[in-house]
Amino acid sequence: MPTYNALLIDDDEKLFELLEEYLGSYDFELTHAMNGADGLVALEKSEFDVVLLDYMMPEMDGLEVIRQIRPKRDIPILMLTARGDDADRIVGLELGADDYVTKPFNPRELLARLRALMRRSSKELVSELIEVRDIEIDIDGRIVKRAGELVDLTGIEFDILVALARRMGRVVSRDSILSASGRDGIYVGDRTVDVHISHLRRKLGDTDSQKRLIKTVRGVGYVLARD
Repeated sequence: MPTYNALLIDDDEKLFELLEEYLGSYDFELTHAMNGADGLVALEKSEFDVVLLDYMMPEMDGLEVIRQIRPKRDIPILMLTARGDDADRIVGLELGADDYVTKPFNPRELLARLRALMRRSSKELVSELIEVRDIEIDIDGRIVKRAGELVDLTGIEFDILVALARRMGRVVSRDSILSASGRDGIYVGDRTVDVHISHLRRKLGDTDSQKRLIKTVRGVGYVLARD
């Protein structure tokens, strides 16, 4: 099995010690940053496969860290959040986090979530290319191009686009979109899906309401138009 390099951005030293030992037994090598600023520096200096990001940190919270990461790279981000703060989790997902676990958590659950993220972001999959209009979606490389130009998407935006593209011409409900993109275990509202669709449209240049690529079906969900 491959060894994954994971970065934990969390001010809890004991949590790092626990996860370093546990995840180390399952091919995850963990690096620790005690705050958001140090985490951003670590990301600039080294290559990581995934980020474990605490929401509640002094000076720079997890949401601000996501805001600074996302314009620069598409790395899987797993948020660690306090129990009961559903609104904060939803905001984190809307900003570009890919998944979350609530504290306190079972290390086995965290491991399962990490493995799922690694499967979704793996480049060792059978090559698959989906084309619609002038858009190319490279499943293997997790690359999207429109008219030959690269389109920078977050992990969840890419997975939602693929979920729609694989059902091209069919209406897909919001719940089904989350399920097909591997987020069916995440508690979110309809608004979260709508926000990601809005981001997708903007990044794809899908702004003409008369020729829209991703069409809204009111009260149901969305459809990726064939023509």
